[in-house]
Amino acid sequence: MNLPLGYQPFHKEKFFNYQMNRLHALGYARQADIEQAASKIKTRADYVQVFSQLAAEANGNGRYKNAAFYLRAAEFFTEHSSPQRKAIYQEFHETFYEAFADEGITRHEVPYEGSFLPAMELQPANQPAQGTILLFGGFDSLIEEFFVIWKFFAQAGYRVIAFEGPGQGGARQLYGHAFGHDYEKPIGEILDYFSVEAATLIGISMGGYWAIRAAAFEDRIKQVVAWSPVYDWLEQVPSFVQTLVRQMVKGERFMNATIRLRMRLFPILDHAVNQAMYMVKKDQPMDAVRWLMGMNRHHISSDKVTQDVLLVGGENDTFQPVKLLRKQEKALTNARSVTAKIFTKAQHADMHCQMGNLMLAMTEIESWIRQRQIQTHAKI
Repeated sequence: MNLPLGYQPFHKEKFFNYQMNRLHALGYARQADIEQAASKIKTRADYVQVFSQLAAEANGNGRYKNAAFYLRAAEFFTEHSSPQRKAIYQEFHETFYEAFADEGITRHEVPYEGSFLPAMELQPANQPAQGTILLFGGFDSLIEEFFVIWKFFAQAGYRVIAFEGPGQGGARQLYGHAFGHDYEKPIGEILDYFSVEAATLIGISMGGYWAIRAAAFEDRIKQVVAWSPVYDWLEQVPSFVQTLVRQMVKGERFMNATIRLRMRLFPILDHAVNQAMYMVKKDQPMDAVRWLMGMNRHHISSDKVTQDVLLVGGENDTFQPVKLLRKQEKALTNARSVTAKIFTKAQHADMHCQMGNLMLAMTEIESWIRQRQIQTHAKI
C-alpha cells in the first residue's frame, strides 16, 4: 500500500488546505487535480462547484474512485440547508460502493433505536482474523472516506468493522439519528450485532473522545486508540477563562446573537457550528456550544477505563492539540497501560490525524495493537 508523503501547501487558507491535504493523504485523489482545484477556490461555494466538476470529469474518464472522493469533498462544504447536500451525499454513496465493489466490503444495517446504524465489514484475505477492530470517525467525517485505514488493518490480519454512530454520516443522513456523547450505547449495539466479545476500538479525530468514553463502560473493548484525544475542550484555556465561558453561556439570547455575528465573520466557525447543529438536530448556535461543552473531563469518565490505551497526536495539531492529549494521559489513572505517541514535523506527521504521513501512523498503531495482544495472551 503506497500513500502520499508530506503535508502540501495547496491553499493559503489553512482550513481549506487541511481538507485538501486530508483528501490527498487518504490516497484516492490525484495531486494535480487538487492543485488545479486549489487555484480556483476562494469560498466554500467555489469548493463545492470545483470538486463537483472534478468528480464529473473523473467519472467521465472512468476514474470512479477519484470521482467518489471528489464528491465527498464537494459534499463536505455544501450547506446543510441546501437540498443539494443530500443529493451529493447519495451520489457519493452510490459512486463509492460501485467504485470499491471489488474490495470485499460487506455492508450491514445494525438495528438501533427503531432504525439502523450503517456498518461495513472487511475480513483479512486468505487467513483467519487475528482479532476484531472497530473503527469510526469524528465530527464531520464519513466512514467511507477512511476506507484506506480499514483496508490497512484488514491486510494486517484483522477483521475490521467500520461504522457511523448517531449524528454521523449515514446514521444522520439516511436514518435521522441525532448525536449523543454516550458512545457506549451504539458501540454496545454494534458488538451485539456482530457477536463480538473482544475488540480493539479506534476512534479517529473527535472519535478519540467517544472511544475513551465507550471503553469506560464497555468491557468487551480490550484495547482503545484515541486518534486524537479531546478530554475536555475547555482544558485548553486557563481556569479563569473556563469560569468566564461557563458564566457567559448562561446568557442564551446574547450568546446566540454573538455567535451568529461571529459565524458571518468567520466561515470556518460557521461550518463548525452548523455541523454541530445538524448533528444534534437543533437550530440555535447555543445548541452547538452545549454539544461541545458536553465533551468534558467529567463525562468522559477516564477513571473508569481499565483497558490498554494508546493516545495518538501530532505536535502541530491545531484541532486537538497535544495539551489535551497530556491531560487525558494523566487522567487515565486505572488503565492497564497508557501509551502516548506524538508525531513530529520531521516525520511529516505533525498535523491532525497525521495527514501527511498516514502510513507511519497506521503502522505504529498496528504495532501497538499487536504488542498489547501478545502481552495480554502471555498473562493468561
